[in-house]
Amino acid sequence: PYVMVCNHQAFLDLMGMVEFLPDRCVPIAKKELIYMGIVGWACWLSGIIFINRHKTEDAIYVISRTASTMRRENVR
Repeated sequence: PYVMVCNHQAFLDLMGMVEFLPDRCVPIAKKELIYMGIVGWACWLSGIIFINRHKTEDAIYVISRTASTMRRENVR
């Protein structure tokens, strides 16, 4: 298992990032994206993990749970 961190600054960066993502890779995104209409629905349906950056404890919990699952199931 591994974690790839990307800090995309523009929409075009996202398209380039998708080219390099390995199989079975799940991105983590800020929770606000889920409220962006069709973009939010597409993110939710594709299995993106959303974190609330304004509530640090909640974000840490979600990321810790995701890391535990990655280690336990030996997935990327």
